[in-house]
Amino acid sequence: MKIQLKANLLLLTSYFLIILVFGGFVYFFENTYSKDDFHKLLEARIDTFLKEKIKVNPNLEEGLLQNIEEEFPNEKNYIFLLDKSDDFKTEKDLTHLPIAFFKNTLANGQSEHFNKKVYSKSKVIDIYNKNYLVISSAENYLLLHQKKYLNKTMWVSLIVATFLAILTSYFLMRFIFRPITEITQKVKEINLKNLHLRLEQKGDKDELDELAKTFNNMLNRMETSFNTQNNFISNASHELRTPLTAIIGEADVALTKVRNVEEYIETIKVILEEAENLDKKTQALLFLAQTGFNGKTIKFDKVRMDQLLWDVKVTTEKINPKSKIVIDMSLLPENPMKLKVNGNNQLLHLAVSNIILNACKYSKFETVNVSLGSIDTYILLVVKDSGIGIPENEMEYIYDPFFRASNTQLFEGYGIGLPLTRNIIRMHGGELLVNSIQNIGTTVQIKLPIGQF
Repeated sequence: MKIQLKANLLLLTSYFLIILVFGGFVYFFENTYSKDDFHKLLEARIDTFLKEKIKVNPNLEEGLLQNIEEEFPNEKNYIFLLDKSDDFKTEKDLTHLPIAFFKNTLANGQSEHFNKKVYSKSKVIDIYNKNYLVISSAENYLLLHQKKYLNKTMWVSLIVATFLAILTSYFLMRFIFRPITEITQKVKEINLKNLHLRLEQKGDKDELDELAKTFNNMLNRMETSFNTQNNFISNASHELRTPLTAIIGEADVALTKVRNVEEYIETIKVILEEAENLDKKTQALLFLAQTGFNGKTIKFDKVRMDQLLWDVKVTTEKINPKSKIVIDMSLLPENPMKLKVNGNNQLLHLAVSNIILNACKYSKFETVNVSLGSIDTYILLVVKDSGIGIPENEMEYIYDPFFRASNTQLFEGYGIGLPLTRNIIRMHGGELLVNSIQNIGTTVQIKLPIGQF
């Protein structure tokens, strides 16, 4: 059974229970009110008409009052001269009312009784120094009429309300489950050929928006992992073949004939250089492959980004003293907790240093401006240089492993830094944005979610 149907049934069941309880209360209070109201009418009947009747003719014969104009259906009126020693057997036989009713009247001056449709009201009346017990009994025609009307109204209301409830429940459940249906349909469209698709996040910060955000994060990890693993073999075979070919070629040339010591030394130097190049590329490939996973095995801790940025500056200047890095701290938040992220210090250090080192290198060690601040729930790190930039028609390839722009021939590199950095940022639930104009410069933005500690 689908959740939507279960929710509909649960809502309708709750509705019916509420209607039944509400209807029961209405029926109970209406019945109680009508009963009390009719007893008051009988009391008024005694105090006005019957009392005056007795005053006019105090010698009325005890028992059933005859020739009395009836105001209510099946009305019967009785009068008895009250004798405190009376056992009320005669009264009981005549009126068919219980003896307790008469004793209660004697004790309290009045009493009420209800039996099936008949309501009875008794009262002690003092007329000419004589105490009379007057009883008025009748059927409550008002209650009978009201019950019929009430029952009819309640059944009609129940049927109409049931129809409206089913209709409202159907459209309400469709409205509530529409985002889930849309998510399901969108997820069905996502496959290995279009892992770039993402679920729409409306920013409502409700459970469904959180679900979409979580699913999008999972897709980011899947896309990163799939792209990395998918490209790993082809990239490895292509990039490793070049140094291996050079090593094999040099060895073959050296073995074609006997050479002098200087020639062998030169050949060994070439082989060593290519072997070191091969080692660096192998390590880069392995590291890139590792960061394609979801990072569950990597230890995360509190990392303060301003401190990490200063550490990166020191590291960059040690690697190349010609680096000129200016850090702008004017946008720092007052709350230091907004500078902390939940992450791996070593990986984040590597990611940020890759960006800053590239900025310094491709700007020919001109000044690189770095600013740090926080926006809403994100920490924002911006690195801006005035270097060679990236050609516009090559921007779509910048995250491909080993891709190097056409204007970077004069600069050393392997094309691993940017895809590696993006993988690390994605592992931390962040986002990497690159904007570049050829011969003007490049701006890189790193957005990382503020840690929840």
